[in-house]
Amino acid sequence: MAVSKNLNANFAKLFCVIRPICAIRVKNSKMGILYYLGKIQNLTTLQIMDHTRYKKIFITGALGFVGRALAERYRQLGAQTCGLDIRADAALNVIAGDITQPQAWQSALQGCDLVIHTAAIVTNNVSRAEAWRVNVLGTRCVLDAAIQAGVKRFVHLSSLAAMRFNTEDQADESAPLMPTGNPYVDTKIASEHAVLAAHAKGEIACTILRPADVYGPNSRPWTIVPVQMIRKGLFLLPMHGQGIFRAIYIDDLINGVILAAEKDEASGQIFILGGEKKLTCETFFGHYYRMMGKGSPRVMDTSTAIAIAEIGRIIFKLLGKPTELGRGAMEMLSKKNTVSNEKAHRLLGWHEQVTLEEGMQRTEIWLREQGIL
Repeated sequence: MAVSKNLNANFAKLFCVIRPICAIRVKNSKMGILYYLGKIQNLTTLQIMDHTRYKKIFITGALGFVGRALAERYRQLGAQTCGLDIRADAALNVIAGDITQPQAWQSALQGCDLVIHTAAIVTNNVSRAEAWRVNVLGTRCVLDAAIQAGVKRFVHLSSLAAMRFNTEDQADESAPLMPTGNPYVDTKIASEHAVLAAHAKGEIACTILRPADVYGPNSRPWTIVPVQMIRKGLFLLPMHGQGIFRAIYIDDLINGVILAAEKDEASGQIFILGGEKKLTCETFFGHYYRMMGKGSPRVMDTSTAIAIAEIGRIIFKLLGKPTELGRGAMEMLSKKNTVSNEKAHRLLGWHEQVTLEEGMQRTEIWLREQGIL
């Protein structure tokens, strides 16, 4: 253990020396120098531990953006991972299934000592009934399956959206939750209630995490979709671009999830991860515009942005094409306040380690390697 820590520390120091030399802006290279150096750093300075107490971990949404990254990190820590998604991947030990129909997959939880629930509907293109079925009833079904299998620990990925899009500045986990009529917000609140109820009854030890908006390689909502919309000329920002964007890079989120699962004092707790910095939407999405050589984001007042987005949503609906345009998206980009991460700092020892500039550099190289840019 000591040898491993010393090697990691020395490698981290070496990385700090060579990184300024290698941190060039790679436009078309398939080598992706900075991206892979970032991966190396993730194994040293960003990896918050070199082992896990869990032997076998079950992840819902295991082939999704967050689920896949979690499984990869846990395998690096020596754990066996398995999971559930809407499609199967035998190589990754993932089976196909519907989280609301556990009879078909609950046997896969046998022998697991940790369940991480990431599966959820996150799009605006869904009915309230379907959002409720998956995000709320599905959460209760996963809880029941974990309890029946004798799993000891359950980590639920909720969202900062549960706190509504606008809160008091530096609001923390004690802030009251209020339904807004937005299906995503309301079902995230209700899913938290299901998890807290299971914990309160002593059925299973639970922890709830409220991540900020997660960006980085493979992020569909906050990396891939914005880039696609910018290219098509469909992207716009309300509040003249001055809305607060609550961001967290994928590696920082993974560290937070692992710490929350490992620490006994996190049981029965809710933690906010990310969204603490006062970052405007214009600044965040401006990085994508610069990657594409398109100048700066198109900004306007909120009422005009909502009107345009709603017209676009209706047109796309008539054409039978899905779109993230609409009032909900504009409200999400009109946030006025940041949130507090003090509880995660204090109880988990968690801190964001990837700066926006570094995260966007890694993201740009990945986007180019994937042919998205």
